[in-house]
Amino acid sequence: MNRKSPYPGALVCLLSFALAIPFDAFALPDATGQRAGEVSRVIPAVSLMRGAKSLNANAKTPVDWQDVLNTQANGRARVSLDDGSVLNVGSDSSVKVVKHDAGAQQTDLEVTVGKIRSQAQKISQPNGKFEVHTPNAVIGVIGTDFYVEYGSSKTTVICYTGTVTVTPLGGAHASNNPSNAGNVVTLTAGQMVEVTTELPPGGYQSQPTPSDLQRASINSTDVPDLPPPAVAGVAHPWHWVLLMGAFAGAAVGLTFAVDRGTTTAPVATRPGTKCPPGTLPQQCQ
Repeated sequence: MNRKSPYPGALVCLLSFALAIPFDAFALPDATGQRAGEVSRVIPAVSLMRGAKSLNANAKTPVDWQDVLNTQANGRARVSLDDGSVLNVGSDSSVKVVKHDAGAQQTDLEVTVGKIRSQAQKISQPNGKFEVHTPNAVIGVIGTDFYVEYGSSKTTVICYTGTVTVTPLGGAHASNNPSNAGNVVTLTAGQMVEVTTELPPGGYQSQPTPSDLQRASINSTDVPDLPPPAVAGVAHPWHWVLLMGAFAGAAVGLTFAVDRGTTTAPVATRPGTKCPPGTLPQQCQ
């Protein structure tokens, strides 16, 4: 009489439990820093530097203070900060979330290269601020929708709505130079300024944003919504195929091994009984 093994049933239960856990739970380690927000969209892939670790960012990936988002030539990302502000990072960009204290409304971002569109919540706290730093300028807002691009030693700032202040840095027009006190540029909706390595004769001045440049800046940082995955919480369905195949293979292998070790009581034949080749002993009784 064969003894049935309990292991295949246990493996089936284990497989069912594993499928109930979203794959994203295994994708990234738990955040250990102070939270600033989370990634809400990526196209098609974005890396996130957390200390010395480089992680593949997906939707719902937490973003901590000091994290750096890096996009490739065809990559873009949207980050939802905890105070409700939204960052759209364009391609070929590197943006560091230095600090985001949602309660105190204190936000510091660094754009070392590339472009970003920020839709910042209105500042209501007495010491609140929302600043974007580039190597040669500091952009401050109270609550607005604006664009910042840095490349080839030039910072471009475009204000879509609200008010933006731009303080040039470096060289003869450093912000800590008292002679530069009157050179802080204030932008309102539809205006822009470009900060370069050379201070213009009359200082930096706001100017109307050409319609084609404004349209291009919006398009270059747009991160369209993507359709939801077929199964909620599954970032890469093919991982489940591999997981199910591994568990199925283990179940079959274990069942085969147990069945080979199962003992069967011998069937005695009558003395002198001869069995033709290919005949079972119980057929000769």
